[in-house]
Formats: sequence, C-alpha cells, structure tokens
Amino acid sequence: MSRVQTLTIAPGEGDQRLDRWLKRMFPHVGQGRIEKMCRKGELRVDGGRVKASTRLEVGQTVRIPPLPDASEVKSEPKPQPRVSDADAQMIQSCVLWKDDHVIALNKPPGLATQGGSKQTRHVDGLSEALKFGSDEKPRLVHRLDKDTSGVLLLARSREVAKGLTDAIRHKETRKIYWALVGGVPVPYLGEIRYGLVKAPGHGPSGGGEKMIAVHPRDMDSTPGAKRAHTLYATLYRVASRAAWVAMEPITGRTHQLRAHMAEIGHPIIGDGKYGGSGQENLGDGWGAQLGGMISKKLHLHARSMSFVHPVTRKVVTIKAPLPDHMAQSWDTLGWEESFADDDPFEGL
Repeated sequence: MSRVQTLTIAPGEGDQRLDRWLKRMFPHVGQGRIEKMCRKGELRVDGGRVKASTRLEVGQTVRIPPLPDASEVKSEPKPQPRVSDADAQMIQSCVLWKDDHVIALNKPPGLATQGGSKQTRHVDGLSEALKFGSDEKPRLVHRLDKDTSGVLLLARSREVAKGLTDAIRHKETRKIYWALVGGVPVPYLGEIRYGLVKAPGHGPSGGGEKMIAVHPRDMDSTPGAKRAHTLYATLYRVASRAAWVAMEPITGRTHQLRAHMAEIGHPIIGDGKYGGSGQENLGDGWGAQLGGMISKKLHLHARSMSFVHPVTRKVVTIKAPLPDHMAQSWDTLGWEESFADDDPFEGL
C-alpha cells in the first residue's frame, strides 16, 4: 500500500479526465475504486472534491490517497480489442492526408465515428490501426453522423487535439458539405436560421434522437432551443426535381444540415429520419427519394475542411471525393465533381 501522494499535472497532461489520467499513472487501479475515492472525498484536485469526469488542467495538484500495490490487486487481464487485417486495411485506405500531428480521413458512409448504442465498429476503435509508428492512437476532434461521409480529422497528440478542438469551438475552421436534395431551393443562394431543439422522449438513452426546427421568433419561448445557422448554395439542378447543394454550417448543432434542409421543404435524398419517403417538398411534390437508379442511401458528404494547423500555423484544406453511391448519382444526373467551385460562399 502506497502513502498519500500529491502530484502536479505536468505540461502535456492537461485537458483530460481525472479518471483517465489516474489510470495512465496507476494502470492497476480500476474505475470502481476511482469512483469510490471521489465519492468519499479522498481524491481531490487543488484541495477540492471532484468527480471522476473532472477535467484536469496543467499546474493543478491532485491528492491521491494510499493505493494498493499492483501485486495486491487481483484482476483478470482485459482482452485487448484487435483490429482485423481487413478493417486495418480499410481504415488506412481512408487516409486523405497526414503529417506528424494530424490525420485526415474520408470517412465512409455507414461507419460510426464513435461507439454508442449497439455500435461496436467505429472510427475511434479502428484508429488503433492509424498509429503509423506513434505510441498512442490518434484522437477524434469532431464527429460526423454515421451515414454522412467525408472529411474527418484526428489528432496524433493531446496538445494537437486541444488546439484543433479549440479552433472548431471558436469557429476558426470551415466545413463545406455537398448534398443531393429533393426539389430546388429558391433563392439559389441563401441562409437558414431556424433554431433546433431535441424531440422529447425519443428512443432509449437518447437513441434515435431527432431535432425539431424552431422559428427564430419562437426561440426565446422554446425551452432547450439552440440557435443554428446554415449557408446554402444551389449549384446545379435537374428541372424542379432535385438539386446539388453546397452547405456551410456556421453553427455545429446535431443533425443541423439535415433538419434545416427538410424544414425549408428540400430534404436530403435518402434521409428517412427528416425527409421521409412520402414527404412532399413545398411546391415541388418531391420527397426524400428520387427512385430509378438513385441510391436510397443518405446523400450528404463533408466535401472539404479548412483549418489553421495547430503546429505549423499554415492553412490546410482537405477535400474528400464523393462516396460510391453519391458518385453514381452524380453520374446518373450528368454532373462531375469538377463542376463546383472550391468555395461557393467566397465573398459572403
């Protein structure tokens, strides 16, 4: 049994949960013991009581009560999840760009970003195959919906992860999405400012969550509503049936682009949650499916992302080619990726 210890959070160890930091320092200490030490007030940060989820900052002091030696702890070794050779090859083939600090993927549709309800195969788990010689796996700094494809960034160290996360939080990055929508948005260039609020009681443990659009005039009277802002540009159209739309989310709310496009009467093709196969667009009569050779999968793709590199301080822009089902739809409709400007919102 060790004695009481007081340790200081060193540079490079900040911005992480207390329980995760403690497990790195003392791998034999289980989550249950950490939670118990927090409840009893034995584990303290800067003299104050904390939770296991409390985030640590550089320079803080952590009081650690006596801990058993590793030899005294009886625990069965946990099997380490192994990424299959096929999955390793798949996720490595998704790499669009990398350096010593950042990795950019073209996330395929149908692959979850993180684990969750019934999600056992996801980018976070497969990132074990993206170490490329590093001691630790890269960290996610943002997310894409499971069925949305496109640019996804991972950081190769905690410091870089913090820099990218802060940049995203402070709106210092730019993301442009492409979508195929039912009908043709008019005006061709515009913005959507409907707020969003989560539908109450939808699915167990938040599963199957759905956002409801709220008119700006009703924001103050709608509990839980958050402001949301999307720019859109109609790039090409097929009569009044469908349009290729570029979108830039100014805010980053859950399902923002999907909910916003459905709210203005032009749901994203393949979006059963917000469009519904029977939903009619205002004035067009087209729902979330086009039929024929057009895939029923969601047609939403994170086309590009621009950010200031947290180490080199240079602006980096990553572009992701369309996934197969969207590329096939583009071909069917007579469009090519090269038809679109890199930044349809330039000057706005």
